[in-house]
Amino acid sequence: MKLFHDQRVVNIEDHFLVPAEQETSAAMLPAVLAPEASRQLLRMFRDPRVLDPRERANLIAQLRTAVERAPQIAEVRVLLGMALSVDLRAQEALEELRIAVEQVPECFIARLKYGELLMRLRICQRAAEETHEAALLAVNAAQSELARRQAATIRTMLQGGIERGGYGGLLSRVFGRGGPKKQNSAPVFVGTE
Repeated sequence: MKLFHDQRVVNIEDHFLVPAEQETSAAMLPAVLAPEASRQLLRMFRDPRVLDPRERANLIAQLRTAVERAPQIAEVRVLLGMALSVDLRAQEALEELRIAVEQVPECFIARLKYGELLMRLRICQRAAEETHEAALLAVNAAQSELARRQAATIRTMLQGGIERGGYGGLLSRVFGRGGPKKQNSAPVFVGTE
């Protein structure tokens, strides 16, 4: 974990960039996170597949404890959301990232990671909105580049039609393009004159 106070960004292994204005919460991360959790996070950032299931469960438990101890630090929720995502617990990850964005709407990393998870879940329109908000919050070239790449990926997905269709898409596949067929004639009753 590296903190550069002379620059406008606090850099934690190139995956976790926060503006210097939020330096107080980023500076509090080491105090909130156990050293073991920090080591596991660094390993997870280098390669998400490197942690075995027991290590992932341990990391998630430690991050939940950190969120309970310091719920005001949105970055801790972001880390929890990322760990849950790596553990393939997408719904819980989505909820933690959503809370982080609601808690601190001007947090670049919360917006970016929330947009990324939405993108991976193929909720592309919402992902594009969150990524755009992250791009507006970028304070340096590195953050702008991260948001730009993510936005480009989302645009490619939207152009390719790779978005969850919801119920409307499902119904059109089941009933054809126009939805369920309506009866055009009156019902016929057998045995009546």
